[in-house]
Amino acid sequence: MKKLGTILTPIAAGLMLAGTASAAALQPVPTLTEAEMQESADIYFDRCSGCHGTLRGGATGPNIAPAKTLKKSLAKLEKILWEGTDGGMPGWGRDGKLNKAQTKMLAKFVQIKPPTPPPWGMPEMKKSWKLHVPVADRPTKEPNANWRNYFGVIQRDAGKVSIIDGDTKKIISTMDSGFAVHILRSSASGRYMYAIGRDGKATMMDLWASPINIVAEVKISMDARSIDSSKFKGFEDKYVIAGGYWPPHYVIMKGDTLEPIKVVSTIGYTYDTQVYHPEPRVAAIVASHTAPEFLLNVKETGHVLLVDYSNLGDGSGSITETRIDAERFLHDGGWDSTKRYFLAAANARDTISVIDTVERKLVANIVTGTKPHPGRGANWIDPEFGAVWATVHLGEGLVSIISTDTSKKTAWTVVREWELAGNSLFVKTHPNSTNVWCDNTINKTMAKTLTVFDINKPNAKPQEITFDKTVVHMEYNKAGDEVWVSLWDKDGAIVVLDDKTRKEKARITGLVAPTGKFNVYNTVHDIY
Repeated sequence: MKKLGTILTPIAAGLMLAGTASAAALQPVPTLTEAEMQESADIYFDRCSGCHGTLRGGATGPNIAPAKTLKKSLAKLEKILWEGTDGGMPGWGRDGKLNKAQTKMLAKFVQIKPPTPPPWGMPEMKKSWKLHVPVADRPTKEPNANWRNYFGVIQRDAGKVSIIDGDTKKIISTMDSGFAVHILRSSASGRYMYAIGRDGKATMMDLWASPINIVAEVKISMDARSIDSSKFKGFEDKYVIAGGYWPPHYVIMKGDTLEPIKVVSTIGYTYDTQVYHPEPRVAAIVASHTAPEFLLNVKETGHVLLVDYSNLGDGSGSITETRIDAERFLHDGGWDSTKRYFLAAANARDTISVIDTVERKLVANIVTGTKPHPGRGANWIDPEFGAVWATVHLGEGLVSIISTDTSKKTAWTVVREWELAGNSLFVKTHPNSTNVWCDNTINKTMAKTLTVFDINKPNAKPQEITFDKTVVHMEYNKAGDEVWVSLWDKDGAIVVLDDKTRKEKARITGLVAPTGKFNVYNTVHDIY
């Protein structure tokens, strides 16, 4: 499949000279050759569109449409792209992702009017759908292995997913999954693992097969981030949902084949100002445990959608949406320990929105630090405040700890703050652990360091563990006595740490830019 940037090139070529600067703009509109435009569009899609949007209207990152960027010199834009910012933007040149020539091209590209992306609807999805292994031809018995302790590992820059045995630490299977897989999710039974890539390609892996393989795939959009499987009793493994960044929509598929059966647009109006928005992207998706529903974060408009699939049937039925006003620029998020409350990060508004899935309403908008980025967050029992959930932040070195114990007056307030040495992407713990692990990946000096806090000694100084490469994302094994972390490099590795001693137990090599790791058991049960 071609990346969105490449697909946009024919449109972009006709717009190379079409600037959108106002009369007050100081810089002339630059030009690029067709080849430079194609390369720049691909780079923008890969590195920038997730935070700034396909149309550059901004969300996690600021608006970078030409009306804004033409007020800056090319030299200034190149410096930002090369060095990054203190607000959480990576230094693409400093980190070796872009060279000087690419940086210069990209600086020009963001001063040129963004091309309009092409449509992608049900006819295109149906054409892209491939059922590699029919359900009737799949194994009927579980493998003779502890497969619920398998890990799915994303090799982002290689476009691959590897399945690793959590007991033996051996790579069992490696599959071509599509460009820059963002997350993996397990079906309710755990048998299937679903991947979604930045190219909008969803793939379905059968963990009972020998060898483990991709049994179905479909391209649900040109750009995507999230996928999940139905978990409510009676609907286990029945449906899969994926959300598009472009086009802005969500797609419901059959859980055993990925055949698309329903597509719904999310284009609409911001919840607060009621302004029309052409690109309300679907960010985090979680499967409800309290109702036959999916919860979707609609980033730009600030809505959380509760999508009821109980009457969908084989696709000929209908779905029902409950739209909850939350906060704008919703990104990631996860469940509290009871799995009743969904906590979602509106990171450009420095806010965590709390949704009650039983009463189906917004409970609170909690102001935290700069640009909260919890991943799924982390749940534990604080010695003073009881049940809590935590987020780290893209924009500053901070862990915000929120009370989720509704029997206490402190519920839905920040009850503790821990300082981190660097800006962070992920926080992780486990019910069987007394540790809280944080990376410091979005930081110029601390990217190779993990920070570990003691749950039972919340005021104690944390331990810092430093590696030889940038370290990102933590995941526990099923038992909760090991922490798996990624060394994020083209010659990367997974380092397995003993949770109690915090010492290295094993190192799994031969991986290209490993990022997210997802333990089957923990992912099925939303343990984090």
